[in-house]
Amino acid sequence: MSVRRRIAWGAVIVSVAFAALGFIVFALGVLIELADGITQPLDPYISPVMQMSLAGLCLSATMVLLGFLLVGILLARQSRHYGAGYGEAYRLIQKMQFPQAIQLLERVLAGGKITPDLLMLLTSAYAYNGQLAKAQETADRAVEMFPGDAGAYITLANGYRMQASYGEAAIALQTAAQLSPAQPIVWAELGFVQQLSGEHDSAIESFKHAALYSMPSMYAVRVNYHLSRHYLKVGERDNAESATDRMIATQQGLQAWKSTLRALQGTAYGSLLHYELEKIEDAIAEKQGKRKNET
Repeated sequence: MSVRRRIAWGAVIVSVAFAALGFIVFALGVLIELADGITQPLDPYISPVMQMSLAGLCLSATMVLLGFLLVGILLARQSRHYGAGYGEAYRLIQKMQFPQAIQLLERVLAGGKITPDLLMLLTSAYAYNGQLAKAQETADRAVEMFPGDAGAYITLANGYRMQASYGEAAIALQTAAQLSPAQPIVWAELGFVQQLSGEHDSAIESFKHAALYSMPSMYAVRVNYHLSRHYLKVGERDNAESATDRMIATQQGLQAWKSTLRALQGTAYGSLLHYELEKIEDAIAEKQGKRKNET
């Protein structure tokens, strides 16, 4: 996350906090005023307590409006970053409507709005549609246009992976990791392709890097599965138990990979991913069964 975005989200949180504070002041002021009215007649003018209460209400309303404004600005910036049509194209790909997604993305790119994210989505759409040559061409275009952007190399790696060129995919992701070393998804993806290319020791190191950061459950469940197996193999039982706990806690992330499998049917990568997901589910079921028997 960029510094600007962190500042913006920090401002949103602060505005929400002040809005809550203002409402609390308003509520307390009203309660105090009502309590005083029980013991003595209400004054014909606004008391200092009530003035403070109304000021709290104004603060709350102002902060709520400011919060909505900041969220709107952030959403507008995000839409501009991804480009028009990104969300719709993503939904089309999820529905496996690849030709329609390709047409939409090509139209957006032809309009001059070109970002690494749009090129990555188009690469995936081409690959899922069986147009591997166009997928590779689009991935190469991403790196050529955005050589300093980690996302461009992730796009290139996706193109290589769909062609089962796991060694080339690993090299591209290593470049992405150098450009963006604090991105756990990059390290996780690097570990996945290193596993596929037989570089198991390097894959474990990549997974350890990924595990240093918080990551989405779809990545965490796979990363911690591989780490738990590694730690068991080398006799580090405490680390293995911790990795297993994290794997079980993020098992809902498997659903995202399962939805991806539909688009990968008939590919070498799809078969390997399907096998890995089955092994993870078996490991989770086995561990949960053991814990149930222990209790």
